[in-house]
Amino acid sequence: MQKRIGVIFVSRRNSLRSILAEACLAHLDPKRFSASSCGQPGQVTREFHPAAVAALKSAGIPLPNRLPRGWDELARASAHPADFVITLDETTGPRQPLWPGQPDAALWAYPDLLDGRDPERVAHDAVQTLFSLRRRLELLVSLPMQGVDRSAVRSDVRDLGYLR
Repeated sequence: MQKRIGVIFVSRRNSLRSILAEACLAHLDPKRFSASSCGQPGQVTREFHPAAVAALKSAGIPLPNRLPRGWDELARASAHPADFVITLDETTGPRQPLWPGQPDAALWAYPDLLDGRDPERVAHDAVQTLFSLRRRLELLVSLPMQGVDRSAVRSDVRDLGYLR
């Protein structure tokens, strides 16, 4: 049996963007990929943002099984080995820990939907973010991951961050 490819999505609060990404990847290809998400300790919320819940529900994608958590939980050596860490909030990049196993890193920058926006706008933008993430993740799951040059896969995953 082939090892599942571990992907960790990182955003500041782990309540919206990273939750959308985790749920979407788990929905698209749960057999090949193991998706997790986390946020910056001290910034993480205790529950999923209602806009994330609504966006996932409208797309027929189930919520992740775990509530939001900090990256300190995932950065422990035995916690969740990752092949890729995809950062969705560029402000968290310099603060992130050294991830065990030296996973490949990529930045897929998305704006913080919760900074000063009214709830109706957040709900709309959450759906748009989910559509964008889904496009990128569909391309990610279509990439050949086994038996190819790791640097080529790394470049492809990073290049997905420039997709609009």
